[in-house]
Amino acid sequence: MTEVTIRPMRPEDVADAERLSAESFLDLDRRMQRRDAPDPELRPPARREAWLLRTRHFLETDPGGCWVADDDGGLIGMATSFVRDKTWCLATYAVRPGLQSRGIGRQLLEAALHHGRGCLRGMLSAGSDPRSARRYRLAGFTLHPQMHLTGTVDRSAIPVVERVREGSASDTDLMDSIDRQVRDAAHGPDHPLMQRLWRPLVSDSTTGSGYAYVDGSGAVQLLAATSRATATRLLWAAVADGPAEQTIAHVTAANEWAIDVGMAARLELHSEGYLGLRGMSPPSPYVHSGALL
Repeated sequence: MTEVTIRPMRPEDVADAERLSAESFLDLDRRMQRRDAPDPELRPPARREAWLLRTRHFLETDPGGCWVADDDGGLIGMATSFVRDKTWCLATYAVRPGLQSRGIGRQLLEAALHHGRGCLRGMLSAGSDPRSARRYRLAGFTLHPQMHLTGTVDRSAIPVVERVREGSASDTDLMDSIDRQVRDAAHGPDHPLMQRLWRPLVSDSTTGSGYAYVDGSGAVQLLAATSRATATRLLWAAVADGPAEQTIAHVTAANEWAIDVGMAARLELHSEGYLGLRGMSPPSPYVHSGALL
């Protein structure tokens, strides 16, 4: 086997890392999908650009958390991670298809975890690959099954939604305060990035505060609130503004309020992947981001 080098990621690695990540997840989708399912595609251009922007952001904020593996043929693995308020988060982690189970992923994860060596808590969002699940469990993460709701929204079920407004950069301090109450860590420098990528919604009243980020397709990418009533209101607002076909992803059992909204909208419930946590319970009311957690 060619000698493998584990080294810090550099800006010139980002484009190759994106391609490797896309190929890795494509390979996993092909292995996990039903035989009669359509063949998945590589990332659409908009998602690719968002991935590149996010990874360059992590290289600026957390260069010590971003690592690659390469050999004589080029990049064969990558991992990006970041620390916010004593919470370490794994953003992306991939090894080139065909080269798994050779210790490359373990070395990358160890390098990324070292970036969070002083942290009290850890978070990651994982797919259904049993090899990755084993690696995360061995690293001390409790694996909480994730669910998603998907289907055609029953518009007649959408209630009247009040006290939800468009958010802006001026809401960042409020968002960080909500983050600390719900998951013990602010998103800090990630909020300006998310506000660039997604549309923010905010609800702030005497009974509770919360916010949500909604992408261009109308899907909620992250939601945090200080009460279930506020979280429910925000999720209904996003559903009301969304398209006919919708998906509410990254829902844990601690967030049954989100399952209730999805079922009321006549979406179907499915299970896929895990939220891995170390030193903390599943945040609630909260719908986590896959990469920005």
